Amino acid sequence: MSRAFAVLPLHHGRAPRWLFSRMVKLAGCIVEIIIHEYGVRGLLERLSDPWFFQSLSCVLGYDWHSSGTTTVTCGALKEALRAGDHGVALAGGKGKASMRAPSEIDELGLRMGLSTGKLDGLKYASRMAAKVDNALIQDGYTLYHHSFIFDEVGNWIVIQQGMNEEEGNARRYHWPLEHNSLVEEPHNAILCDKRLPMVLDMTSTKSRGNREASLDIAREGPKHLKSLIRVEAPPGQGTLDDWSEGRKALVMPSTINWEALKKAYEFQPESYEELVSIRGLGPSTVRGLALIAELIYGERPSWSDPVRFSFAFGGKDGVPFPVDRRAMDEAIDVLKTGILSSYLKREEKLRALERLRRCVPPVGSSKPT
Repeated sequence: MSRAFAVLPLHHGRAPRWLFSRMVKLAGCIVEIIIHEYGVRGLLERLSDPWFFQSLSCVLGYDWHSSGTTTVTCGALKEALRAGDHGVALAGGKGKASMRAPSEIDELGLRMGLSTGKLDGLKYASRMAAKVDNALIQDGYTLYHHSFIFDEVGNWIVIQQGMNEEEGNARRYHWPLEHNSLVEEPHNAILCDKRLPMVLDMTSTKSRGNREASLDIAREGPKHLKSLIRVEAPPGQGTLDDWSEGRKALVMPSTINWEALKKAYEFQPESYEELVSIRGLGPSTVRGLALIAELIYGERPSWSDPVRFSFAFGGKDGVPFPVDRRAMDEAIDVLKTGILSSYLKREEKLRALERLRRCVPPVGSSKPT
């Protein structure tokens, strides 16, 4: 198989109604078959897999390489799940719809019989996933799409997307079903066709020491932090200005939320997750703490872009990674079963199967998936 990938350039506008209605219909059929064969958990596992999600988008008939691949596919899934009789729901969406995720989690969760405690946990997870990808991964991509998918027992995944007008493309963030940590290596994958030379990634395992130092600094209070920023360097040690000169990424942010740091001091968070969960503590404050922790305590965070190039199943030459034949074959089988077992008309099934065939080009082809 050739190198097959999904570039996500920014495309404006909306999917035509005639196409979207058919996407909803086909998405509903495929979702129903997956749940029947693998259960709701199996559906969440597959949707959290970026390669399966990309293939699903192609089969539904949307443009394979547009930023709308994410937003329109999630919109179709939301409509397909709206009835709430599958034991799974999607909250949020694109733009203003993303801001309605908390209220929709309450509404949909109550309909599925979730307790208040479960709902509070889901709303916290939704807010933290968005905050992590906006504040802890500082890659220049601003989130504008947030889809939070959860089931009737409280399992959840996140598919969200950010845009970078300067780069002219989008970046998709996939959160998996298993969550060992919300602040350290929490993703299945981050997909984009471009890797940036310098990104502050506070979620990297390499940033663990910096996270701990940042937490210590915040717990000492904003007064102490201000003194560190203005500190006169001892002999042999440069000042913050000297240290960051000529390196734009290392310049201290011009705005730091001192009120949020005051809250942190009064609250005395026990973990970095508790620290960044404080409302008002955003990207500038996270960055300021990280820079001080590196300068004063020598705890260097990761400046490597965590993006994984958006190649659907890898390349035959092993670039950027070997073909995952099992993932590819499973995606094909599941989607084909969903199409053939659906209640669609014969013509609609044939068109969907043809899109699936084009989704997996033969060896030597350069078609993207």
